[in-house]
Amino acid sequence: MSLSMHKISVPAFVRGFAVLSSLIDKAEAFAEEKKIAPAVLVNARLAPDMLPFSGQIQRASDTSKGVIARLTSVEVPKFPDEEADFAELRERIAKTVAFLESVDPSALDGTADKEVTLKFGKSGVVLSGEDYIQKFVLPNFYFHVTTAQNILRHNGVPVGKLDYLGSLG
Repeated sequence: MSLSMHKISVPAFVRGFAVLSSLIDKAEAFAEEKKIAPAVLVNARLAPDMLPFSGQIQRASDTSKGVIARLTSVEVPKFPDEEADFAELRERIAKTVAFLESVDPSALDGTADKEVTLKFGKSGVVLSGEDYIQKFVLPNFYFHVTTAQNILRHNGVPVGKLDYLGSLG
């Protein structure tokens, strides 16, 4: 039995956002316990040239919504990158998940062979829809989920591998 384009993408995104939501909960509890302003964690980064914690969630959101737009004719909601606290980040996650779950799985049927062109500066690459998801979208999504966790861990929030893996049920 082959996997559909929907099954290799949307459930992974929804699960990743559940992990991010759990990380936000842990970060918020840590900030409260340690008397740290939540904005410190929301704006924390691993390196000066990397996006902060909030930016990692924004890029995960944009990545998951964007694949739907590129592969279907579904209009993707645009969210300004203005989240400044944990509540706003939770709201962005909720809106993203609601959008992903609103897309009819059949909208992705037949998109495995659709050509997707990605531009990187003056160069670019053309991928099939399946390769686009497997070689670009999922690695990019997980990069941002992982980086969000690493930012929190670097700042003392007690999160580990099991937090990243999330519920397997």
